[in-house]
Amino acid sequence: MARKLGRTTDQRMALLRNLATDLIIHERIETTEAKAKELRSVVEKMITLGKRGDLHARRQAESFLYKAEANEEGDQTALQKLFSDIAPRYEERQGGYTRVLKLGERQGDGAKMAIIELV
Repeated sequence: MARKLGRTTDQRMALLRNLATDLIIHERIETTEAKAKELRSVVEKMITLGKRGDLHARRQAESFLYKAEANEEGDQTALQKLFSDIAPRYEERQGGYTRVLKLGERQGDGAKMAIIELV
């Protein structure tokens, strides 16, 4: 059973979309352990769509990821980076595209923190 993360369904989906978009753009983010573990399955599915690479897969990924505008430096959007940079990197790999590293507890509330990154 999936973690609810103390949120309603639409809030939880918005959180996961935001974290997935950020992870694809930055390739490494720090978040709570529970969010990182839940995010792992979402991002793995996005990378699998990227590996398929057809129009339908691109549209499925586009419907999930946020459409953050490329900044002034000419960086790519999350969708462009997923299909042009990240997916070809894992062409030979059958899953296991992410790594979760545990950090310890957060100072303020004691929440278990982790780093999730692309392998």
